Amino acid sequence: MTSPVPVSRVAALGDRVLALLDDFGGFGLLAARTVRSMSRPHFPWRAVLQQFESTVVRSTSIVILTALFTGMVLALQTVVSLTRFGAKAYTGSFVGLAQVLELGPVLTAVMVSGRVGAGITAEIGSMAVTEQVDAIRALGADPVQKLVLPRVLALTLGVPLLTILADFMGVFGGLVIATQYGISSNFYVQTVLATVNLENFAQGVTKTFFFGWTIAMVGCYRGLTTEGGTVGVGRATTQAVVTASISVFILDFFLSQLMIIL
Repeated sequence: MTSPVPVSRVAALGDRVLALLDDFGGFGLLAARTVRSMSRPHFPWRAVLQQFESTVVRSTSIVILTALFTGMVLALQTVVSLTRFGAKAYTGSFVGLAQVLELGPVLTAVMVSGRVGAGITAEIGSMAVTEQVDAIRALGADPVQKLVLPRVLALTLGVPLLTILADFMGVFGGLVIATQYGISSNFYVQTVLATVNLENFAQGVTKTFFFGWTIAMVGCYRGLTTEGGTVGVGRATTQAVVTASISVFILDFFLSQLMIIL
């Protein structure tokens, strides 16, 4: 006979399931409140611009470096592999499609998640544990409109722009490597333009609107629900980065399938 499962393990599993459901419910309520806050008076345009500058503009350098070397290593592995089959000329086509459809959007979102998502959680989490969020409520202001909405709008609109920049830098990085292996720059660019059409480009960029929204919402939710002082801030920051990064990969799969069907 098999020994029965200890009651403590069942209770622990139940607690985890309840905590997960509580997180989903809280996240959904925060998302709904964020949408409602857009229609309220005193729209925080200045805060949105400030968040755009601090989260999107300051992420430009890390996105450029990531995309450039991703395109370079992708082209390097591709040209070496295709040379064995006499298909080296298709390097531009492979690099262009891979960069525009997947690598550009996903890697940009992951880098933004690590840099910006962590910063959002740490900033709002610090305000939560020091009761600054409660002070905003006491003054009659809406913390969602003041803290959440500007960050969500900034990332939702900013991540697609970073992705466009990453696409061009990734293709350029592939060009640098392709020319070193005897592929002319004109031919490389022609193969990229002949393979990557406007629909491919739009598919990759469209996904990043959802990525940016998810990263911002996860960071804000983890920040607002932070407890336990400075230790809690660190724990919430780690949870936010992990959750946002995994969510990006899951969303990428389902959005890619949906776009293929449509």
